[in-house]
This record gives sequence, structure tokens and C-alpha cells, in this order.
Amino acid sequence: MATYSDGKIRVLVVDDHPVMRKGIKMTLEADGSVECLQAGSAEEVLEHLEELNLDLALVDISLKGMNGLKLTRLLTARKPCLPVLVISRHDEGLYAERAIRAGAKGYVMKQEGVEVLLRAVHHVLEGGVYLSRSLNEKLLFGLAGGKSRPGSSPLELLSNRELEVFEMTGLGFSTRHIAEKLGLSVKTVESYRSRIKNKLNLRGATELLQHAVQWVEAEGRTEPARKA
Repeated sequence: MATYSDGKIRVLVVDDHPVMRKGIKMTLEADGSVECLQAGSAEEVLEHLEELNLDLALVDISLKGMNGLKLTRLLTARKPCLPVLVISRHDEGLYAERAIRAGAKGYVMKQEGVEVLLRAVHHVLEGGVYLSRSLNEKLLFGLAGGKSRPGSSPLELLSNRELEVFEMTGLGFSTRHIAEKLGLSVKTVESYRSRIKNKLNLRGATELLQHAVQWVEAEGRTEPARKA
């Protein structure tokens, strides 16, 4: 673990909510051993990545533009020695395993207390992988039985891209806007939506929209979609 002339550990906080970034920064810097840098988007991080000398990246999943899962994959590819800890308001049962597969060294929900975040940060900085006890049990259950644990979300059936389209649908983005933001054709987005409806047993576009909006609101992602 690298330290600097002032003895501090350098952590990059990537979150598109300024208040949340400031809160995380204040939390980590409270004991004087950590120095936090901040970024509001994945694109900003990648543009300046080579200039940064970091010990850890704290990455939110729901970033505007490129999402945190894709950023995690790119960070671990470009900086293999840089550990990434994902922090998100999304349910760990749905996203944590995806984050680990993308290369993250841990997953913490924003609803957790300060002590949990600090424990996760130090655990990852020491070379470990941080997962909650319930998530560890879930992963072990899957390895042992090869099946999803009872009570798991139907959304776990969705691929990362399908889940991304589902979330953007719930945020109010049109098919054309989703296509533009994800670099896909309108036809491809429509194909993803068709797969989502099949996997979730939804009968049409209206039912898909209703379910997507309800999920987004439950997850606390209620900001309106920006116009294309």
C-alpha cells in the first residue's frame, strides 16, 4: 500500500452527486490518514487516470454517462494494481456479484454506517475483498447448490446491459436516448427490452415501464431523465 511524503493514503471518490462525494470525503479524511480526490464521472477519471497516483478508487454504480461497472472493468484493465471498492445505494443482492465480476475488490451499500465503510476501505487497502456476511452466504449458497437463494430478485436474471436498459427506462429515457447514451442502435435497445419482458414475464411496454419506474423509485434513483 503506497503512502506519500505526508504519510497519507490517496483515495479517489467517483460519484455524480456532489453532496455524497463531500460526505464520503469528510468521513474518510476524519482520522487524518487519508487524502481524498474527487470525480463526478467515469469519463473525468479516465481522462486523468495516468496523472493520478492512487491507492484506492471508490466508485458509485449509477454514474451519468458510463456506469460504475464499466468504469471498474476499465480501471482494473488499465491499472491492475489499483483496487476498486464499489459503493452504491443499489441492493447488494443485485449488483455486488456483478461488481466483483467486473474486478471490484468489494461492495458497500451507501445505507450502511460510517464504520462499515471505513472497515471496507481498510480491508481492501490491506489486500482483502470486502463483502457483507449476507452476500458471502448468498455466494456460498450458489456455489454449493448452483441455484439462486430463495427470495432472490427476478432482476438477477438480467444481464448487465439489460439491467442498465431497465434502469434507464425507469428513469424516463426514451428508446432513442438510451441508444445514444449506450452507443447502440434503436433496434438493439428494442431487442434488449424484449428480452427483459420475457425474463420478467411482463406482457408489454406499459407493464415494463411500470415495473422499471417502481424499481427505480424504490432504489432512490428518482432524478428526471435529461433530454437528448
